[in-house]
Amino acid sequence: MAGMEGRVAFITGAGRGQGRAHAVRLAGEGVDIIGIDICADVASMTYPNATEADLRETANLVAAQGRKMVARKADVRDYHGLRAAFEEGYREFGRVDIIIANAGIIRMGSESEDFLADWNDVIDTNLTGVYHTVRAALPEMRAGGRGGSIVMTGSTAGLKASPSLLASGNAYAAAKRGLVGLMQGLAGYLAPEWIRVNTIHPTGVASGMTLNDAMRELMEQAAAGGSNSISGMQNALPLQMLEAEDVANAVAYLVSDEAKFITGTEWALDAGFMVR
Repeated sequence: MAGMEGRVAFITGAGRGQGRAHAVRLAGEGVDIIGIDICADVASMTYPNATEADLRETANLVAAQGRKMVARKADVRDYHGLRAAFEEGYREFGRVDIIIANAGIIRMGSESEDFLADWNDVIDTNLTGVYHTVRAALPEMRAGGRGGSIVMTGSTAGLKASPSLLASGNAYAAAKRGLVGLMQGLAGYLAPEWIRVNTIHPTGVASGMTLNDAMRELMEQAAAGGSNSISGMQNALPLQMLEAEDVANAVAYLVSDEAKFITGTEWALDAGFMVR
């Protein structure tokens, strides 16, 4: 895509999945990466997060595209730690043009004994963590005077929540819906500076969040006719899940100059999920 060479993207959740796919796809367009990941598990979750080795592998894949990645371990729930990680990358590259607030979690299966931890960890990561991500890099983006693009990773759950009483599932839908309000406020305010802000809302994506024992158990229950948090989820297109690269291809367009007129939108990357 024209005009991407030499730009810099700040990406959270870069250790694997969608975050890695964004980093590699943009590197192929000539973009350098500031990539962070928590590289640690969250106690209330039922699947493992990416590791430091995963984050290093993302950096290696970016390097294979001929670009550089400053990879740092940071938790989006910790604003000051996140800001420090961003600053290290900014000192290396001297600019930031793209922010992809991608880090997200959800507890699969039943609630833990501490349902408030289930709720708080998801809200703190998927909503507050997105706000932290934007605020960590926005001052330098604005100061650069070149405009920019901010993409927040939502979900179809942020447009149409599935029936649930589970704390983590409720928090996930509430956080992803909350991103729409955050996006709209920022998009309106930053538009005069040519800074565009959008949310994407994918259906299920093959990643560490979905390819794990906890999700496999839910899928087996649903396939056997059981009722659980995913039993009502089905895409209109005959496609069970997107690949992370499918989402990255869409985001690469959205952050490029080819989409310079697109801001304030909720983009459903949903394989027709929303029309069922």
